[in-house]
Amino acid sequence: MPLDILLVLVVGGIAGITLLLHLTGKSRLCVLTPDVARSEWLRHAPDDTVVDVTVARDAHAALIRTDNGSGLLWSFGADTVARPLLDFDLVEHPRGLEVQFHDFGTPKAIIHLDDLERRHWQHLMEPA
Repeated sequence: MPLDILLVLVVGGIAGITLLLHLTGKSRLCVLTPDVARSEWLRHAPDDTVVDVTVARDAHAALIRTDNGSGLLWSFGADTVARPLLDFDLVEHPRGLEVQFHDFGTPKAIIHLDDLERRHWQHLMEPA
């Protein structure tokens, strides 16, 4: 098969799969409620006991307080990512807060917050 036809088939196939996933809703961000955030955190860290859940107004991030300390849960496509808040820097961002983890696997997360939420989350994320 000629290379130019193979290239068209590959690019067309990838574009078709992307379009199909988007049309079936698989590209939407996960929407978090307190119950969903609690269950998603326990999926990532089953040994924790969740004490409190604070969900951002855009429902794409949650601050989780457990008996082992605080953690951050955020939407990553249709799935979620959960990281304990152990070693991180908190930086102001035009759309909220940027959490810079000192971890190669998860370098940073941008949490979309309004000004009132930003102050509240900064207070909750302060080290004890």
